[in-house]
Amino acid sequence: MYAMLRKALLAAPLTIVFSAASFAQSTTAFEGIIKGTDGQPLKGAVVKITREDIKGNYQVKTDKKGHYYYGGLPKGMYRISVEVDGKEMGSMDKVPSSYGDPKQIDINLQQQQQAGGGQAAEEKEAERGMSATQKEAYEKKKQANEEQIKKNKELNDAFNAGIAAQDAKQWDVAVQSFEKASTLDPNQNVVWGRLADSYTALAKTKTGADQEQLLAKAVDAYQKAIALKPDAPEYHNNYALALAASKKFPEAQAELQKAAQLDPTQAGKYYYNLGAVLVNTGQLGPAGDAFKKAIEVQPDYAEAYYQYGICLMGKATTGSDGKMIPVAGTAEAFQKYLQLDPNGKDAETAKAMLQQIGATIDTNYAAPGAKKKKQ
Repeated sequence: MYAMLRKALLAAPLTIVFSAASFAQSTTAFEGIIKGTDGQPLKGAVVKITREDIKGNYQVKTDKKGHYYYGGLPKGMYRISVEVDGKEMGSMDKVPSSYGDPKQIDINLQQQQQAGGGQAAEEKEAERGMSATQKEAYEKKKQANEEQIKKNKELNDAFNAGIAAQDAKQWDVAVQSFEKASTLDPNQNVVWGRLADSYTALAKTKTGADQEQLLAKAVDAYQKAIALKPDAPEYHNNYALALAASKKFPEAQAELQKAAQLDPTQAGKYYYNLGAVLVNTGQLGPAGDAFKKAIEVQPDYAEAYYQYGICLMGKATTGSDGKMIPVAGTAEAFQKYLQLDPNGKDAETAKAMLQQIGATIDTNYAAPGAKKKKQ
């Protein structure tokens, strides 16, 4: 009688949900008119939009009216430049994006060219009036700025190479790229977060001591990311998964609870992960509480209902007649799972559980509102 229950309770460890580097968020956009060196709208110019806090590079061409538009950008600080025939002709630095309507950024190459010429003349004139000491200080500052620009480019290149490697699931390449980025600037939380994610993914391809070493590196990198940005729930979630993989379960539970507190909109996922960690360590009672919490904050979370039902089945007793006596809510949990995901991977097991406890199985969940069949 209990074969199906034992199979469900002793199945492979539950998969817990990994978070991307950032959750879906509102996006921003830029648009504007590009005018050429003749002051007229410039058709076919390449407008490059570079996020200055190392998030990424984007580009678009102007239409016949010199207009450009680029949307779907994360909020941040950008550099907008214009290229003609592969040569940069003008730019605007430190342009912040903002939510709402697209931000209007027009660039007139004629005006920039004229202003640039005047600025160069002013700089030369200023240099003539400098003392030897002032001129030396000026040159040092200029050189430092150039070196910083070069370093920023290296950082961008390494970071973007890491993202490309992650997209291609080349985890060893991603690790190398993000490690390089972390040495170029150790104060970027997103670099440490990405590096930690890559360590974790690479660890899944290894075994034994190699896996343990990579997980330890992932834990360390997540800690650095969290130290720089403690209010990022995805870091706490992914840190918890690395801790759980390292069998540090109490610490993992604390991090998942922290993630749920930081982002209530995703709390269902975090509580589900908490339940999964508890199931994987044999703590079915507390796991049931976690799955119940996931359901409370996300009432359409099908898999949480199923796992909650499994945990409740573990509390069932046997009557004098040998029949299973489920605790309250068991049937409802499996029925709700079938209602939300009638063709889910655990649908047949859920039906078998309902049969085992003598509950009615609704077989027409796929057509809400229709006359329902009973079995």
